[in-house]
Order: sequence, then C-alpha cells, then structure tokens
Amino acid sequence: MSFITNEGEYGSMAGNNYIMRKRTEKIRIGDLHIGGDAPVSIQSMTNTDTRDSRATIDQIKRLEEAGCDIVRVAVPDNEAAVAIREIKRGIRIPLVADIHFDYRLALESIESGADKIRLNPGNIGGSERVRAVVEKAREREIPIRIGVNSGSVERHITEKYGGVTPQGMVESAIGHAAILEALGFYDILFSIKASSVPVTIAAYRLMSERSQYPLHIGVTEAGTVYRGTIKSSVGLGCLLAEGIGDTVRVSLTGDPVQEIHVAKEILKSLGIRRGGIEFISCPTCGRCRIDLISIANEVEERLQYIDRDVKVAIMGCAVNGPGEAREADIGIAGGDGEALLFKKGTIVRKIPRERIVEELISEIEKL
Repeated sequence: MSFITNEGEYGSMAGNNYIMRKRTEKIRIGDLHIGGDAPVSIQSMTNTDTRDSRATIDQIKRLEEAGCDIVRVAVPDNEAAVAIREIKRGIRIPLVADIHFDYRLALESIESGADKIRLNPGNIGGSERVRAVVEKAREREIPIRIGVNSGSVERHITEKYGGVTPQGMVESAIGHAAILEALGFYDILFSIKASSVPVTIAAYRLMSERSQYPLHIGVTEAGTVYRGTIKSSVGLGCLLAEGIGDTVRVSLTGDPVQEIHVAKEILKSLGIRRGGIEFISCPTCGRCRIDLISIANEVEERLQYIDRDVKVAIMGCAVNGPGEAREADIGIAGGDGEALLFKKGTIVRKIPRERIVEELISEIEKL
C-alpha cells in the first residue's frame, strides 16, 4: 500500500465553487482531520522555550483566540518533551512535536501526549530506531509529518541535481516516506518548503503529482511581518488557487499570532474559509475629502477583536462608495468632512468626521 503517485484526481470544491481541491488521503490529528474533504487548517509554531510550560501555554492560548487550528512546539531536549504533558492540559488545539535527529525525543513526546510528530526518519539513526518511533506512533494513532526544507536536503541528492532543486526536495521527502511505508506506516503528510517562492511552488506542484499524502504548505524563513506576508501570500495563494494544500503555516519573524491573521486572510481572499470580518477599503484618490487612510487603519485594527460574520466597506467618496457599500453589510462613503453610513446599500445617516470610527464600530457590534 502506498499513496505515492497521484493520478491527478480532484476532490471537493472550495467554498466559492471556483477552486478544486486536489484529492489527498485524510488523516487525523487530535480532534481534527487533514486532507480529503476536511477544511484547510491553519498552523503556527510557538517561539517560547517549550520547557517553560506556562509561557508556552499562554502563547498557545493567544494563538487559539486568533484562530489557530494546530500548534507546533520545538523539542530540543528531554525536558521539553516531558513539558508537553503539562502544555497539553492547558490548551484546546492539537499539538505537534518538532523533532530533529534524536529518536528518543520522539518517543518521549508521544508518551507525553503529542498529537503529531514532525521528523525525517532518515535522520534519526538506524532501522531499529525508526521502527521504535513507528510502533509508538501506530500504538497512539498519531501521524508523522515528513518535513523537507531547502536547507535539509541530503548531500547525495544535491550533488545529483547540482544544488537544491524542487525535484531533489521531492525525491528526499519520498525517500523518507519509503522508510515508513516499509514498516507498514501510512499516516504521513509532507511539507517541502523553501525560502524561494518559485522553488516552493514548483516543489509542491511536483509532489502533488507524485503523491496523495496530505500536504502542509508554506514558504519557510519568509522574513519579517511585512516581507514575509507578501512572500507567503504569493506562494500559498498560488498553490491554494490550484487546489494544492491541506494545511497552511505562514512563517514570520515576529509574534506568531500575526501568522494566524495572515493565513486567515489568505484563505478568506480565495473563498476557502468563511466567517469573521471581511474588510474592504478603497485606495483613495483626489476626490476623497476625509482622512480615509487613518480611518481605515483604525477600523481594521479594532475589527480584529470583533467576532462577527460581517462585510465592512470603507470608501472614500460617492463614486464607488455606494455601490461597494451596497454589497457590504455595513460601510461608510466619505463626504466633505463627514461620511454616509450604509447598511445593506441603504443610507442610514450622516456621521461627522470625528465620530466616524466610534459610530461605525458601534453599529458593527449591534449586528
């Protein structure tokens, strides 16, 4: 049995009926499923010291509140692996243990209650060590993510292809999967990330053709919140629009909560995820007579803390404003020192400039 070699079948439609998901096998992680007809899930990774269980729990709770579905923690030593027990008791979402090289850390993490293990079986020693991890994972019914980054491809593969290439990354991942398959283990998913957006896209496209295992997609080491958001949006957006990807992680140098906000917006912009505030605003032009930029920024910031399934439009003037506001649940169109408040395309009243944000937020909360 093997899920390598995908025959190009397509799965269910995304929410907007324009994007077809590539068919992949469904696996379970905790109370969630990844792949198949399961919704695309959002992941992040803590940047706390895992051994500090209190700080790690606090950060995960913030991630949960932001909409994170799955969280990963680094496991650099046995103390971190043991700390997973306490961390699991303090959180609601599935937890992934990130393991490198030491199979004993994988075993301890599984004993401590990890819902998934991230490791590359070719990097943890001989066959008996791999077998020990596989048997423990099978006993607890948890999956293994094979994670190949552009910096972790084996030397013989980079020499074969003359450097790091999408073909080499895929060959590396499939080689690791073959080790698990030889032991009869198939609860596998892949990630094959590069810091280069074109290499990442090409690698996942190739893997999608070669395999039906679920795909965890992302651009690794994408950068700061500003640059990393752009790179991740281009890379993930391209793949998701082609139906590739079962779970996503946006990698940013910053507060991991920002990763969740960006991932949610990527999924919402493609119609893959519904719910929550949908925010649109115009770029402004010479017709605008109010400081729409500061208004839009303040409204967007405050909307992060409102859990409503509402479409909000912030428009600068009466040219596009009424039309866009008509499509929105609520919105404003700027005038000369004031704004028109719209609900479902109907003008409700005028709002003076100094009251625009407060009254708009108040009306959204009433909805």
